[in-house]
Amino acid sequence: HSVRHGVGSDARIGTRFLYAGPGYGGSCFPKDVTALVHTGRDNDVELDLAVATDRVNQRQKGVLVRKLRKKLGGDLRGRKIAVWGIAFKPKTDDIRESPALTLIDAVLADGGIIAAHDPIAADNARNLYNDKSNISIVDDEYDAAKDADALVLVTEWRPYQSPDFEKLKEVMKQPYIVDGRNIWSTYHLKQLGFDYEGIGVIGK
Repeated sequence: HSVRHGVGSDARIGTRFLYAGPGYGGSCFPKDVTALVHTGRDNDVELDLAVATDRVNQRQKGVLVRKLRKKLGGDLRGRKIAVWGIAFKPKTDDIRESPALTLIDAVLADGGIIAAHDPIAADNARNLYNDKSNISIVDDEYDAAKDADALVLVTEWRPYQSPDFEKLKEVMKQPYIVDGRNIWSTYHLKQLGFDYEGIGVIGK
């Protein structure tokens, strides 16, 4: 947060797009960055900044599952992970290149179990994973969290801004939260009995 405010204090940059998170997605920007890199190489120009942007984003998309593995003993086999938010950003049903897909695929590959919720993009996720086992896309976010070993917030939908944390603690198997958007970093969740991790922040 301090870096964001420091860099964003320059009016030429601003703070609007400097939020920490699990990487960018969507149908346009990732494709455009890749196309820019290929265009440069076709013309014998190595666009180092664009190459680094793509490389860093791919690494950042794995930050959520890395946190889960570290906290849960390195093995997600049989672990239930609740995912809140599947769309690559709020107010869309577009799940293309979403960081949530990277997380879901990694958990499933590890033998884990996914229960996910999204206010709008649920049907697209169901269509994508209709042939996969160990994953359910549910209609209620608290149903997703039931008996979960961890809750991971990926998309900062408004309905997720102020959940019923007491209810969450009751339904979860263990009260471990990974906040991929830092929307709960000031909510004093540790005082409420949660084990909380954000992205580059220490929760209160």
